[in-house]
Amino acid sequence: MAVACGIVGLPNVGKSTLFNALTANNIPAENYPFCTIEPNIGIVPVPDERLYRLAKAYNSAKVVPATVQFVDIAGLVEGASRGEGLGNQFLSHIRQVHAIVHVVRCFDDTHVVHVAGSVEPLRDIAVIETELLLKDMETVQRRKESLARKKQSESARELALLERLEAHLNQGEPGRTFSLDSDDERRIFSELFLLTAKPVLYVANTDEQGFRTGNSMVEAVRSYAAQRGADVVVLCGKIEAEIATLPSEERAFFLAELGMERPALDRLIERAYRLLGLITFFTAGPKEAHAWTVRAGTRAPEAAGVIHSDFEKGFIRAEVMSYADWERLGSEQAVRDAGLYRIEGREYVIADGDIVYFRFNV
Repeated sequence: MAVACGIVGLPNVGKSTLFNALTANNIPAENYPFCTIEPNIGIVPVPDERLYRLAKAYNSAKVVPATVQFVDIAGLVEGASRGEGLGNQFLSHIRQVHAIVHVVRCFDDTHVVHVAGSVEPLRDIAVIETELLLKDMETVQRRKESLARKKQSESARELALLERLEAHLNQGEPGRTFSLDSDDERRIFSELFLLTAKPVLYVANTDEQGFRTGNSMVEAVRSYAAQRGADVVVLCGKIEAEIATLPSEERAFFLAELGMERPALDRLIERAYRLLGLITFFTAGPKEAHAWTVRAGTRAPEAAGVIHSDFEKGFIRAEVMSYADWERLGSEQAVRDAGLYRIEGREYVIADGDIVYFRFNV
């Protein structure tokens, strides 16, 4: 699925270092603002032990994980909504992603300059979120002006919604907390492509000590996110970048030395995947074990279409067992014997962890 998380934040907070670790690419991560100008795009596999257990059980020749796309967007600065620091260009990149991974600097380092001269996470968050909010207010105002020129009576409902939305934004509230009362309102709202309507995951990028024991900056970010119903991943970008470069045989030893079972980036990828409203279903056999990505709420024919359009066109039925049943009972045959192997029709909604065989005819 062509869905993406945009990595945003002030300059020099660790965005490109994080992107490098995620993708194991060597994107410049220099110590000066606007090192990243054009957005870098990376497709990252989603860690999922279920897939590899299926592959082992089915003796699959090939393993294909689900993926999530990350976009490294250049650092925003105060005034970005007015074009400061190439702001309009950078904000347009954010408009094209589906969710925001907001990297917040939670470490002091005299060798890494801060655009404001000091490290204050809540101030830094406020700078980014204010710029997004100001851009959204501009978007709403322009839409209102466009409607006023048309002077069409059918625009009255849309204008009323825009007035309500403008008041909401003026109170400093993001678009994602705005209440919508009908499908028509949801349609109008979605056509605005508001930046603050996108879901947000905060990443507290700290040093090794802060990662091990926490610090006041990390706790401030946690508290801020909790008040807004958002999630936080705490990591040390330098550690994650080092882990990403290690051979697999050295990686486990390094993680054990740090008291970590797996890289913190795994948690980031998993939470970003959930933030996008995505779930995974599986197909498995001797040729291939494959994790497929769909949005929560997807029905069986549309899920079949993710594999191939012919599967959707000629959909007959889905033969389904849950991963939980398969793992608990130990094999597909055991699931069948327990009466838990199901035949589902066109209205079946795919669940996360479903193992599916699609029957189709074209």
